[in-house]
Formats: sequence, structure tokens, C-alpha cells
Amino acid sequence: MKPTKSTGDGWCAFTRADLLVTLAVLATLVVLQLPSLANSRRSGNAAVCLNNHQQLTRAWRMYAEDNGDKLAGNTGGSSALNSNLTWCVGWLDNTRFTPDNTNTIYLLNSQLGPYARTASVYRCPEDASLSRGLTGEPRVRSVSMNSYLGTSGSPYTAAYRVFNSFAEIIALTPAQAFVFIDEQQDSINDGCFSVDMGGYSPPNPTQLRLVDYPAAYHGGGAGFGFADGHAEIRFWVDARTLPVLRPGDPLPLNQPSPNNQDVRWLQERTTRRVSP
Repeated sequence: MKPTKSTGDGWCAFTRADLLVTLAVLATLVVLQLPSLANSRRSGNAAVCLNNHQQLTRAWRMYAEDNGDKLAGNTGGSSALNSNLTWCVGWLDNTRFTPDNTNTIYLLNSQLGPYARTASVYRCPEDASLSRGLTGEPRVRSVSMNSYLGTSGSPYTAAYRVFNSFAEIIALTPAQAFVFIDEQQDSINDGCFSVDMGGYSPPNPTQLRLVDYPAAYHGGGAGFGFADGHAEIRFWVDARTLPVLRPGDPLPLNQPSPNNQDVRWLQERTTRRVSP
């Protein structure tokens, strides 16, 4: 490097080469910091996601306490006329615009709305889905509810329990039973997250299936809120649980997934067989 030139008053000025070198060093430092900044952002979003699940689960518990231990409904479907029967209404669509994609009133007018008080807790900050598929405003909901909790008609898999009150969650303890789950943006539609219990009891790994798909936010995992109030993130281990996301394109649901450890993990935390 050439020596800097004196200005005649005891100060030395940068040469153009010095400036370029300095800028190059600063650019390198910024690039080195980018992964750290990205990780920090993801960690912050994961904390927000877990807090959202805890708030939703708290709202779910408060509703039961105010209604004689009866759990909030989980009827699915999209009709706003059902808002007094279920925890949320609205049918999200990943391929086209529908008012349900952006309507927070549907959330706040449903059974848990008065307890949750804000629509922001229904959406994971890592959910990048948009109301018109590839464009539009952010969609309002990322979470669905375990379809075996609350009134939902027949169980998805016959001979397995649908829990209608908090007191009924015994064979599967509140610490084991998930209530809310982040659902993948091209899988989510109504408020029910269906788990096929086929192959669980008796165990038959060849019968396992993925009906709805959990999200793969936070580095390949989904946030969960459990009946005892705790929240956690599950990181998936089977590639079939993580289909490639194609915004604007529908995802085929209800797919065979034999020997999928993630399906087995979900089954363990969903329900139990009705006692003979």
C-alpha cells in the first residue's frame, strides 16, 4: 500500500486505494454477519411462534373453564354461520383469493376469539403465504387444531377417541396431547388437522399415512401448543413430511407414508383407541 499523502497541516488523507480497501473490509464483515443476523431473526420468530401457541392454548383452556369443562368445537368447514359452534371458521386457499384468507373477523367472532383477543396469535411469523397465492396480503391463519379434540362429528379413524371435555383427556395426558399445530401453507384449509391413526394400535408401520401436512418453519419444524399449556417445536426427520413448497399450487393430501417416524410421533400425541 502506498503511504498516504500529507495535507501540509500534519494530517494525512486516504488515497483512493485506501478507501477501496476499507470498503472491501467492511463489506466482508457485513457478509460474515449475515448468517448470524438470519439466525437471530429465525430464533426471534420461533419465540414468537411458541408464545402464540401458548396464548391460543390458554384461550382454549379459558373457554372450557367458562363452559362447564366442554372443549371448544372443532367442526371444520368455512361458513361464518358456524362461528358459535367452533374454535374458528374460514377455509384458506393457497391457489386463489378467497375472503377467508384475509378475514380476521372470522377468527375473532368464533369461540376462542374473545379469549385470544387478537388475530396475530393465529399466524406464525415464518408463514409467508399470501392471499392470492403468489401475490396479495399475508394470510391470517397458520394453525389448525387436533381434530380429535372438541365436537367434530365422527373421529377421522374409527375406534379412536374424540375428547369433548378437558376431564376426558386421561389415557392421553394433557402434557402429551397437542391442541394446536402449525400446518403447511399449501395443506391448511379449515381449522381441523386430521391424523390417520391407522397402524398405531396394533402397530403396523406399513399403514401410516399423512392426511394433512405439518409446517416446516423454523428450520424444518412446526410449532405445537399442548393441552397442559406448554409449547414446543418439532423438527421433522422424514423427507416425506417436508414436501417441496410450491406457492400457488395445491398439495395432494392423504398420502401413504409407510414407516414414517413423524407420523408415528403425531399419532402418539393425538388420541388413543377407545377401550373395548
